[in-house]
Amino acid sequence: MSTDSKQRRDARKKQAERLRNQAAARSEAVSPIEPHAELRDQGRALLAGIVRRDGEWVLGMDGRIAGESSSAAHVLALIMQAAELHERAGTPVRLIYSDALKDAAHAEARQQGLTFEQFKQKLAGELQAKSGH
Repeated sequence: MSTDSKQRRDARKKQAERLRNQAAARSEAVSPIEPHAELRDQGRALLAGIVRRDGEWVLGMDGRIAGESSSAAHVLALIMQAAELHERAGTPVRLIYSDALKDAAHAEARQQGLTFEQFKQKLAGELQAKSGH
């Protein structure tokens, strides 16, 4: 084997290793986003959604992040309230959400000694008090 071919082979191995390391670093930097809920109108346009990213529940509305929280109950109650507001305004909507989101929200409400329905009502009351209505 010639010295040149060994050097080329070693260079290819080093390059391949460098590329693997760079790919691993990029995949670690990008956290997975898990979709958990979506609110759509009759035309199937997305009005709101909830994803889980880096252990946080992220609520998006109108194409923008509306907020994020470690509280599944909070974000689920908010998207349900958005669905109710659309329905009251005469816009039929469809809300679907994952069992993981529902289970986490209900467990969180139970930890506070509430049913999820009670948690939703409590949050709605707090939001109304903040808005002054």
